[in-house]
Formats: sequence, structure tokens, C-alpha cells
Amino acid sequence: MWRNKSFLGAFLTGMGIVGMLDGIFFHQILQWHSVFMETDRTGQIQSDGWFHLFVTALSFTGAFLLRSGEPGDSPRLFWGGILLGAGLFNLAEGAVDHHMLRIHYVRLVADHFIYDITYDLFAVLLLIAGGMVLRRARTFAR
Repeated sequence: MWRNKSFLGAFLTGMGIVGMLDGIFFHQILQWHSVFMETDRTGQIQSDGWFHLFVTALSFTGAFLLRSGEPGDSPRLFWGGILLGAGLFNLAEGAVDHHMLRIHYVRLVADHFIYDITYDLFAVLLLIAGGMVLRRARTFAR
């Protein structure tokens, strides 16, 4: 599965898209956090800019791999890759940034833990959904 360019492309695209959505909603629209909160506003904006550059690069890399993937690949392989990429990105970002490094929380309030855990649970749901879609893709491929 990991050697399949269509799956890997969808996986990286899923990581990039969910990263962009995180930046758009949590960083810009809701303004709940920035990548690095313990700095001045200029530093927060710059850290968000580097984050957006990174997730954009993930999306472009994924799109390139999708373009060079196998023409007969299942749409389930694509959607499974998208969901797994999104879930893994959110789970890793939550575990590392929110819990281990504590460079920011989902929402900077006194009881931020409930927001952080909800974010992590959503990531787990994305991973489960992606796994279920891929399982169905394998079932139909047989």
C-alpha cells in the first residue's frame, strides 16, 4: 500500500489539507492559537506562515504523486489515504505540540485539556474511518 503512488499521494494530500484547515479555522478565523504562542504577535504570524508553507508543500507533493499514480486505482484507496493522512497529522500534531512540547493548545483557556482531547479524539476517528475505507478497498480488489 505504501509503495502505491496513488495511496501515498492521497495520504500526503490529506495531511496537507487538514493542516490547512487547522490553520484557517484555529489560527485565522477563530484565532484560538498560533504555532508558537510564547512570542510576540509578529513571531506568532511568522510561525503560522512557516506552518502554512509546510502543509502547502505536503499538498503539492501529494498532488504530484497522485498525478503519477496508477490510473485504475480505487477511489476508496484515495479516500482512505486522505483520511489516514489527516488523522495521523492531527494525532501527531496534538501529541507533540499540545501534550509533549506544549507550544500551544487548541484553545488557550484555563481548561484547555478538553479542547486538546477532543482534537485528539477527532484524529482517532479520522484514522478509524480511513482504516475502514481501506479495508473495503481491499475487499473489493479481491
